[in-house]
Amino acid sequence: MRVLWVQTFLFFCVAVLAAIFAAFSQTPKTDSSAMEFPMTTENRVQSPGWWPTKGTAPKEDFVGEALCAKCHSNEAAAWAATPMAHASMLAQDSSILQQFQTLTSQTGPYRYKFFKEKDKWNFSVANETNSITEPLIWAFGFNHKGQAYLFERNGAIYDTRLSFYNALQSLDIATGHPEGMPANLEAALGRRMPVDETSHCFGCHTTSSTTNNRFDPYHSTPGVTCEACHGPGSKHVAAMKSGKIDQGRRAIFNPASLGPIASVDFCGACHRTWGDVLDAGTTGVRNVRFQPYRLERSRCWGKGDTRLKCVTCHNPHEPVVRDAASYDVKCLACHVTRGTQISRDHPGRACPVGSEACVTCHMPPAEIPSMHAPFTDHRIRIPRQGEIFPD
Repeated sequence: MRVLWVQTFLFFCVAVLAAIFAAFSQTPKTDSSAMEFPMTTENRVQSPGWWPTKGTAPKEDFVGEALCAKCHSNEAAAWAATPMAHASMLAQDSSILQQFQTLTSQTGPYRYKFFKEKDKWNFSVANETNSITEPLIWAFGFNHKGQAYLFERNGAIYDTRLSFYNALQSLDIATGHPEGMPANLEAALGRRMPVDETSHCFGCHTTSSTTNNRFDPYHSTPGVTCEACHGPGSKHVAAMKSGKIDQGRRAIFNPASLGPIASVDFCGACHRTWGDVLDAGTTGVRNVRFQPYRLERSRCWGKGDTRLKCVTCHNPHEPVVRDAASYDVKCLACHVTRGTQISRDHPGRACPVGSEACVTCHMPPAEIPSMHAPFTDHRIRIPRQGEIFPD
């Protein structure tokens, strides 16, 4: 009898495992949306298929945004006004530098100066006895919050010790640089960026800076262009020109196909995923600028909902909408209003205060002191006066 019981139990286990295997084998796995759990960007880029900051595609597969605009003119025209389109530029194209012509500052014995000489912008630092001057190559960031500057020195890429901040309309210590007085003139000039950090920064501020797994910032395209998110477009263009419409659509990546968790991780490739922030150990108010992480820390998030993704509220092809009331319809897609019953389609409770300009209360701005700018906190919650900033 005992042997029969064991045999029956084993048969049952095998049957259950077979059923599970069959269910998974019949599930279509057309793209990374099948991976419905938060991941670090490092793991995402190692998976098959396209992902932002992935540097495996050949350089010749990228066609440039001008060619994309021939068919997608509306998206291209709106995109041109977004901060992503201006995430980086050559220093000589910086509207901030052109506006001020010369920027100066002094910290202790060190005198700083951004200035133009002929067609080149330069950055110099001097003390009572010596000075160092380096030509600027890149400017990172749009003038909404500020701009950082990079140069090359002794075969390595540096970022200048001072950045421009829009709120100050002047220079201050760049984010990531140590506080206090620099030990010497070279330390006062800037910070030598580690190779991994440099490639990641360029991966998010430019397009195709890494191709064939080789980092080459000098041949990158400034700004976050179409192919930074949709992948290289040569095969897509060739197929569409040949009238192979279905093949052409499959040849380009459409982030709209992603499920909620993968979709938020997709934006998090540059804006930091939940896994990225935990991996880096960033805590306190400094992580307020990592919107995907903050969103996934919200009670609203749960296990992911198609109604709550980055692209639910933000169209990546268009500038960010600044009108708080315009987001109310998104909040009320899940939350009921007072006097209305919670339902399966609307599981969120009613706000006891109101149903207008929800984000002004539930997504309050927070300022990172070193960045001199407020960031909307995407951890949707009820803030309590005097509370420690929640991680």
